[in-house]
Amino acid sequence: MNDCERVAPTTFAVVGSGKRCRFFLRMAAAAPDRLRATGIVSRNPDRAEPGVPAFRTLDELLARERPDFVAAAVPWPQMPDVARAAVALGVPVLVETPPAPDLDGLRALWSDVGGSGLVQVAEQYLLMPGHAARLAAVRAGSIGDPTAVHVCSTHLYHAVSLVRGLLDVDTDDVVVSARAFTAPLVDPLGFDGWRPDATPEPRTRTIATLDFGGRHGLYDFTENQWWNPLLARTIAVRGTTGELVDDRLVRLVEPETPVESHLVYRRLGIDLNLEGNELDHVSLDGRVLYRNPFRGTRLSEDDIGVAAILEATGTWARGEGPPPYPLAQGCQDHAISLAIGESARTGQDVRVSKEVWA
Repeated sequence: MNDCERVAPTTFAVVGSGKRCRFFLRMAAAAPDRLRATGIVSRNPDRAEPGVPAFRTLDELLARERPDFVAAAVPWPQMPDVARAAVALGVPVLVETPPAPDLDGLRALWSDVGGSGLVQVAEQYLLMPGHAARLAAVRAGSIGDPTAVHVCSTHLYHAVSLVRGLLDVDTDDVVVSARAFTAPLVDPLGFDGWRPDATPEPRTRTIATLDFGGRHGLYDFTENQWWNPLLARTIAVRGTTGELVDDRLVRLVEPETPVESHLVYRRLGIDLNLEGNELDHVSLDGRVLYRNPFRGTRLSEDDIGVAAILEATGTWARGEGPPPYPLAQGCQDHAISLAIGESARTGQDVRVSKEVWA
């Protein structure tokens, strides 16, 4: 949908008033023509945000507002209850990752709301510009059929989402084999900012293979890898005719002729460019794979992914587009991430077979 076709912004209400709530509201503030927060449901109205009406219950909010959907921004144990409450009221809901804390919770949640078709999961990683461009390149057949994915970037269900998406596997059986290793590491930057003490401390690295039978993933994550500037983040996709590693692609185009290409990011605001200060698009061999749908907002790549999942959820809720990330996919991601943890603890392989949401 282009700008001239867009009539009104996606509207959503947030259940919860913590950090994630403010994260969603920040997306609406950055793109007010695209996203609008209509209310916050919180037991503590003192924590409400300026300019956004606060309500004590979801029923109270719905008596005054009718957003496209509600977004859950509550702790893990409360996430299933928010989903159930929204579905009981017939309201589409976007739940956080993971949808429930443990396997029993996932199964119970699916039993209660899986058949409603009203629940999506806020899994934004494949909507982030770099990952979206890689996915487009892979889906276009640039490396043949994908057979293996190595994710050394983010943790658990997010990493599993990347593996499954890039391999194009659904709720297939998977055998997980994981091990954990601990070693000293300098960790100078965290969620709360820079740390003055740069003394190496024990950090755990978890490595796991995900065997989907003919295709496989390699999971590699070190504690605080999101923030630690000393640790590389790598995404590698191997196919039948080539390999894409981060932004470098090599493939065989004819006998004895391997060809190298690169994903190219056009970023604005560099040198004398006065168009703005953000990503414009990502291209490969002169073909644009990804265009920033939120140009003019100066959002980071992670923020773009979150804004995109919010807007896509609104489009789906209005019956104007496909589901962005159905509950079954979020459940599968977390079931596999739980298996990674179990295998790392026990040193044994763990099989994730067909579940109730498959």
